[in-house]
Amino acid sequence: MTPLRRTALAAVLALLAGPALRAHDFWIEPSAFRPAIAQRVAVRLRVGQEFKGDPVPRDPGLLKRFVLVGPGGEMAVAGVPNTEPAGFLTLPAPGLYTIVYTSNPEPVQLDAKKFNDYLDQEGLEAIRELRAQRGQSEAPSREIFSRCAKALVLAGGGEAAAGWNRELGLRLELIPGANPYMLTDGQVLPVRLLYGGKPLQGALVVAFTKERPGLKISARSDAKGRVALKINRPGIWLVKSVHMIPASRESGADWESLWASLTFEVPGR
Repeated sequence: MTPLRRTALAAVLALLAGPALRAHDFWIEPSAFRPAIAQRVAVRLRVGQEFKGDPVPRDPGLLKRFVLVGPGGEMAVAGVPNTEPAGFLTLPAPGLYTIVYTSNPEPVQLDAKKFNDYLDQEGLEAIRELRAQRGQSEAPSREIFSRCAKALVLAGGGEAAAGWNRELGLRLELIPGANPYMLTDGQVLPVRLLYGGKPLQGALVVAFTKERPGLKISARSDAKGRVALKINRPGIWLVKSVHMIPASRESGADWESLWASLTFEVPGR
């Protein structure tokens, strides 16, 4: 393991073991959400809480998919292994683009209290109930987790551009039901949550801004995987959700979790 990878892993473990909230959000934070055409954009990966986090270097061992999807199709996000920022890109034409990052599974083990707190915080009560039914409530847990992150970027103005509702085949995927760059204060942003390409019901979806992360908006997805989030301020937004399932026997873990995130900017009017 490289020194940079050890540093990133240590940051994740420190967050998981912290005495306060044990969330370990992961998101894509480009240097500009509304860049000019041909502007060089640094693509940073972050892990942390409430939009405060540590940089995650580009790790070839973890990276599964790291692409830019736009009007001209899909292309890889270029970058140097084991460095931060994790990637760089330029947007060649006006339009809405989606940066996509998915990771290979990583293992983590938590004691019973930390794991139960984490389940409560991320709205995973069904897993806590299943652990209780199995007599595992006081047992530590072995988990594997994967990242399913997207960022929606608008190049060259033209807020009415199409492409905000692309389905891109992530195992757990948040999809806007309206163009975030056309929203104004007080409007509702519909969002769909898909698991394996199908609507996921009953999942907790949480949204907040970088400027005021303590003011969270949350809702549970309905039978069609939909939630309605009232966008009550301009700024850079993070929408997130977590889904957990029993892990496969060959994984060596008890549970598998998928962490979805979507970042975008709502312009001020």
